Amino acid sequence: MAAAAARPLVTVQTLDSDMSTDSPLTVPLPDVVKAPIRPDLVNFVHANMSKNSRQPYAVSRRAGHQTSAESWGTGRAVSRIPRVCGGGTHRAGQGAFGNMCRGGRMFAPTKIWRRWHRKINVNMKRFAVVSAIAASAVPSLVMARGHRLESVPELPLVVSDSAESVEKTSAAIKILKQIGAFPDAEKAKDSLAIRPGKGKMRNRRYISRKGPLIVYATEGAKIVKAFRNIPGIDICHVDRLNLLKLAPGGHLGRFVIWTKGAFEKLDEIYGTFDKPSAKKNGYVLPRAKMLNGDLARIVNSDEIQSVVRPTKKEFKRAPMKKNPLKNLNVLLKLNPYAETARRMALLAEEQRKKAKAEKLGKKRTGLTKEEEKAIKASGKAFYKTMISDSDYTEFENFSKWLGASQ
Repeated sequence: MAAAAARPLVTVQTLDSDMSTDSPLTVPLPDVVKAPIRPDLVNFVHANMSKNSRQPYAVSRRAGHQTSAESWGTGRAVSRIPRVCGGGTHRAGQGAFGNMCRGGRMFAPTKIWRRWHRKINVNMKRFAVVSAIAASAVPSLVMARGHRLESVPELPLVVSDSAESVEKTSAAIKILKQIGAFPDAEKAKDSLAIRPGKGKMRNRRYISRKGPLIVYATEGAKIVKAFRNIPGIDICHVDRLNLLKLAPGGHLGRFVIWTKGAFEKLDEIYGTFDKPSAKKNGYVLPRAKMLNGDLARIVNSDEIQSVVRPTKKEFKRAPMKKNPLKNLNVLLKLNPYAETARRMALLAEEQRKKAKAEKLGKKRTGLTKEEEKAIKASGKAFYKTMISDSDYTEFENFSKWLGASQ
């Protein structure tokens, strides 16, 4: 909701030509200024509305095909693209027609029957205009858009109806200076620059910032002629408020100067939150989802805190299930003997490793001379014992074969 909703009345700024009164004139704040601000909706509607004024463009239907060309076919070690016929010139034999060829047509040539325009829901367009009007009453949004409001007395800025009778541009500038809006108009005038890019060749050579938007109520008023020659200033009738002027570029927060009659007419055109519009059939202003956007303040208020249940300080957490085969602490809870068994297994493993290392060490180290002599002597003793115990010593042949002496 707009921040201006807290102020029910708006002061009408008097001009030098007005009759002096004891008390300043005030007008009630219309409900349209309190409507919800939807930047997403404004941006979407603006993007689609701006497409409806485009001029169709297309390349010539014959572009890239205005030559006699034919493919050479296969078997000549060149691509099968059509090639320009004839000879005696560089053009002969060059590729033609294709979008990859010099002088050929573009890929997917543009046609004028493209879908240029966009249909927008009526309710969506109305919501966008209402949001733009509401945003124009929020000083922070207007200043964020780049408007100069240092000398503006208040927003929304409403001037008396005598401004509609102004006919000369000099008088219009005098009014702008009187209400503090001239610095914004000066900013727009000084911002005139040459557009970067090729647009400067396409009848849009200069660009400039936007100044104030003047909204009047009387049809055929002279104010149009007075303000139309000031750079950056737009003029619009209150019955024909246009989103393209209220939010240029899709950005909320245009600096709007209302005449008193136009400001009072807003309730009749857009209706209120309770009464439908008199101009738009059955239209009622959209309501905000929250009247107060400060959610933290609402939650922490005494009214809410008095009815909510207290904070749970003691709560039971579900224990995390752990695998005893992978987690030793869980295994010891289930089986206290597991620690002893694991220690014994580790000790036995160490002993096995130690015995194996000793055995391998003995095998890898060489024998001493005494050990070799003892082994040799035991072998000879075993051999003699075997000879003496053998029955074959009686036979000569076997005795010779065995090498035994008789």
